[in-house]
Amino acid sequence: MRSAQDALYNWLSIKVVYDARPEDSAARETLDLFDDIITNEHKLTNIEITTDESMYYVSYVQGDETKKTRFPRELIEVMLDQINEQPERYANYPIEE
Repeated sequence: MRSAQDALYNWLSIKVVYDARPEDSAARETLDLFDDIITNEHKLTNIEITTDESMYYVSYVQGDETKKTRFPRELIEVMLDQINEQPERYANYPIEE
């Protein structure tokens, strides 16, 4: 990922899916991939998410600096909305333990 902003966008999009479908192994594996990118490649820590009716707000620490960004809910939730609208197209693969 070129920027921390892009990585956070992708991470948050799949986190929303995983939070709604915690038994979905594909969502878990994808979230793990983006967790690795944001923590190891971009060195982000102390990530906190808040929401309101229209936005997701993400604060984090990168290096010695605390940063904040925001994303419109409609962009972050597009994947989850597609899954919910057409569940037959998105099989839910359980996590094997």
